[in-house]
Amino acid sequence: MSGKVYLVGAGPGAPDLITVRGLQVLAAAQVVFYDSLVSAELLKQAPPDAELIHVGRRAGTARPFDQAEINRLMVERARGGQRVVRLKGGDPFIFGRGGEEAEALRAAAIEFEIVPGVTSAISAPAFAGIPLTHREYGSFITIATGQAEPGTPDDALPWTEMARAASNGGTLVVLMAATRIGPLMSRLIAMGVDGATPAAAIQWASRAAQKSVIATAASLAAEAERAALGPPAVVVVGPCAGLGRELGWCERMPLFGRRIVVTRAADQAEPFARRLRLLGAEVIEFPTIAFASPSSTAALDRAIAEASTFDWIIFTSARGVTAFIERMRLLGRDLRALGGAAIAAIGPATAARLQDHALTVAAMPTEYRAEAIVDALGPDRIGGKRILIPRAEVAREILPEMLLQRGAREVVIAPAYRTVSPSNPDAAKVAEMAAAGALALVTFTSSSTVTNFCAMLGEAARGLAAAVIGPITAATARAAGLAVVIEATDYTVEGLTAAIIEHFARRQTGPPAPR
Repeated sequence: MSGKVYLVGAGPGAPDLITVRGLQVLAAAQVVFYDSLVSAELLKQAPPDAELIHVGRRAGTARPFDQAEINRLMVERARGGQRVVRLKGGDPFIFGRGGEEAEALRAAAIEFEIVPGVTSAISAPAFAGIPLTHREYGSFITIATGQAEPGTPDDALPWTEMARAASNGGTLVVLMAATRIGPLMSRLIAMGVDGATPAAAIQWASRAAQKSVIATAASLAAEAERAALGPPAVVVVGPCAGLGRELGWCERMPLFGRRIVVTRAADQAEPFARRLRLLGAEVIEFPTIAFASPSSTAALDRAIAEASTFDWIIFTSARGVTAFIERMRLLGRDLRALGGAAIAAIGPATAARLQDHALTVAAMPTEYRAEAIVDALGPDRIGGKRILIPRAEVAREILPEMLLQRGAREVVIAPAYRTVSPSNPDAAKVAEMAAAGALALVTFTSSSTVTNFCAMLGEAARGLAAAVIGPITAATARAAGLAVVIEATDYTVEGLTAAIIEHFARRQTGPPAPR
């Protein structure tokens, strides 16, 4: 039985700029042929068992496969019954050879689907604040390539049409021209484009490395060289290009240009990563912890069986809540088994998880750490009480010790889960970025994330700038050789996000606004 090939546009670079349909198709792929400009974060949306095959050309290297070989492989895999995704930067039909691939699939009688993407021809100018059309400045768009086909002279390019587009109330967008801006502008000017015509070049649009230069046709090459702007980049020529000086927005975002690593567990990272991305950061999700069942569930099972005999159940993490409830379901118990036990939560995230299960929180400290729970309960609600703490298998003993010191009759520890260090195939890549000074910040929400991160990266982790939640995590990070530059006093992801924004707002070395 034949499979099917999906020619999917990945968008301009940021992983959240793929279309909904594109993401659905990628999530069901069995094999993915991807180009070099496809984000590593986006590739993580493919199933864990999907085969990922790089077929693009990296800077300074030849393509691992020529186009004929790519076509052959797609046909071969589809005939073998696989769901094949051909993932391309931008849109597959805008200088992406998608048309050639579709022709090859049709000739081989392979079913295919085209999933359009957000082309860099439109999105790169948009991320630089350049509208390609404007009632006063430009009423049509011409998209061209800046590279003639191999073996053909530059004269093969449609210079007359390109110059006309930039001179007669239109906007010219040129792709694949980053290394040829000088010759491109010279030729356009020779063809009649006024040297004073606004022109722009945008590199790595939508990513932390985005760089925009806004100048004129006569000065763009020199300005781009001064800014060290290189490929991949999009060039825009025409009156609309000048609007980027006023309307540039992306490079003014609070966290623009910052590449930030999020080390939370895979099932917890997304909300935090999304917050940072919305503030302009490029986020690398790099899970350094994962959750597993405890080595033994005997203590937890006994605690659940005796749940109604406890005066308090104290949850010190949202994960503890989830593990506890899941175990209750597995044992066939419902929430009525908790009887009259009052519930305490270490902080708002844990409280929210309890509320998801219709459990009311009777106590929560204003300072979100285990020791503060004791003060939140107060001596009158601790003395003589039997207290259950479902928590991680390995955790600090300070809370049960303090409860006993304050007069608790008994404190039962029930391991509900354990943290483990996951294998992370991106470790070498992140270590390379760290060594190159390409990481602005690494975020940590627990001591476990610090310890595992440093074990994964080794010496490459030393000296990296760290943002942490709370003094315990901060002490672990400093002891590991990290430079703690941000320590959130509000021990929540929201508090950490606010502290990161404040930190970079105080610095005067951030990326400049577009020139």
